[in-house]
Amino acid sequence: MVDSIEKQWYVLHTYSGYENKVKNNLISRTETMQMQDFIFRVVVPENKVTTVKDGEEKEIIENDFPGYVLVEMVMSDEAWFVVRNTPGVTGFVGSHGGGSKPTPLLPDEVANLLDRMGMSARREEKLDIEIGETISIISGAFAGMQGVVTTKDDEKQQLSVNVEVFGRETPAEISYDNVDKVEY
Repeated sequence: MVDSIEKQWYVLHTYSGYENKVKNNLISRTETMQMQDFIFRVVVPENKVTTVKDGEEKEIIENDFPGYVLVEMVMSDEAWFVVRNTPGVTGFVGSHGGGSKPTPLLPDEVANLLDRMGMSARREEKLDIEIGETISIISGAFAGMQGVVTTKDDEKQQLSVNVEVFGRETPAEISYDNVDKVEY
């Protein structure tokens, strides 16, 4: 039975320090149990931090929320079972125990978390826009403007776009979610 046909983000509680192991286990289980239509993305909230140690600057990856992993999924009984029984997962945040289903994160919470990591909350498998094409910006600071795509990053789901502001070309980084292709 599917409780929700809409994919949403949930928070898993794990043993601290095992977040990446849980992520890898869950991705592996998703493939072996053929749950790709229910479990989409697994993310460990982390950021790159520059530290100085012994007079040298080093860039390290720091876990923002030790003991937690984000998962984008459709909450069906089967998907819930697969995720809940993944080695290292101690439960869902927002579940009251006794087999109750968890509460998903709010869209604003997800957008803020993923934005800090340079990711998009909405996943587009492939954006059908090429470098040099003109796009229309539908939301954000440049909403209502058009721009020319200069670079495209499918991993971060961002475009570099030249937008005309006050008669000058201005480069801008725009998320896939905030653009539409201009049809002539």
